[in-house]
Amino acid sequence: MSNREVVVLSVGGVRFVTKASTLQQFPESRLARMLNDDDQEFKLVNGEFFVDRDGTLFSYIMDFLRTLQVSLPTDFSDYQRLQREAEFYGLYTLADLLSQERLLRPRLEILEVRFSLQEMQAFFRIFGSCSATVATLAEQITVFMGQQSGQSWNSPFPSQKPLVPLPLERPSHHDMVFQCGTDYSAGDQFVARYVSIKPDNRKLINGTNVLGLLLDTLLRDGFRLISTRTVSGEDKVECFSFERVKRPAGLALTLKNTPGSSGVAQAKRSQVQKGK
Repeated sequence: MSNREVVVLSVGGVRFVTKASTLQQFPESRLARMLNDDDQEFKLVNGEFFVDRDGTLFSYIMDFLRTLQVSLPTDFSDYQRLQREAEFYGLYTLADLLSQERLLRPRLEILEVRFSLQEMQAFFRIFGSCSATVATLAEQITVFMGQQSGQSWNSPFPSQKPLVPLPLERPSHHDMVFQCGTDYSAGDQFVARYVSIKPDNRKLINGTNVLGLLLDTLLRDGFRLISTRTVSGEDKVECFSFERVKRPAGLALTLKNTPGSSGVAQAKRSQVQKGK
């Protein structure tokens, strides 16, 4: 049996077709021993291996064997049952990962945008519960600064001077601050700040336009607007609150080939991003 390339399994009546090498990823598992007729729990019937276990949960086990990653649906909750199935098949590395279900569960992520207008300038502050999301957003946002005289500013053909990118203010890992608009500096010099948000290539100076682009960007990234409010005070600050269910990173295993075996799982785990 160990020489066959294609293997058919019937798990609780659910049929699976795979390669023998996939089942041999973990040589000490019962699935690998099954190919050598070394496990009486698996019955060979009409060329198919039959085992009376949960076929739905086995689909996640097959996905793990094929990809060496644990990727579960957002609404998955049967961690203990799947861990029990992994232990039954002798996949103790998978069972160990499932015992740390906090690494696999989706998390609710909160993000807040604060926006205020003061004369010809707009001020933004973004807070996020996930520092990685704030860091990613900071990489998308660029503020450019340029200086022009008041005379050239009002000219129909103002002189084009190169804009200088400015670093965003990061008071902490969980927030960022930036602004756009125009302001006087020395004499009749104007300081103009433009904002660009990738993948949009426009450089916007109007605060309301920047706000609209920022909110659209968050919505496209899977955030949902849950509330808006105005904070009382001398400067009216508009607050936009968002939430998103963040998919967990997949946990990937590294296999090291050794003589006489198809692969040995290493204890080291690496994270592979599964999308937003």
